[in-house]
Amino acid sequence: MEKVTLNVQGMSCGHCVKAVEGSVGALNGVSNVKVHLENGTVDVEFNKNVVTIDTIKETIDDQGYDVK
Repeated sequence: MEKVTLNVQGMSCGHCVKAVEGSVGALNGVSNVKVHLENGTVDVEFNKNVVTIDTIKETIDDQGYDVK
């Protein structure tokens, strides 16, 4: 399993947390997602043989947030 921390801008509330954790967590190959609103970060644990970091970033972007 790979672990990555992404910097995500635009998250500010519980809805943001649910949107990001729900969409990324639904991806095949993602085992754990944790949003940290206070830091503007998202921790993702995933199987790089099943899902790419680019797919994870695109999924967050599709929810309306900027991944840096």
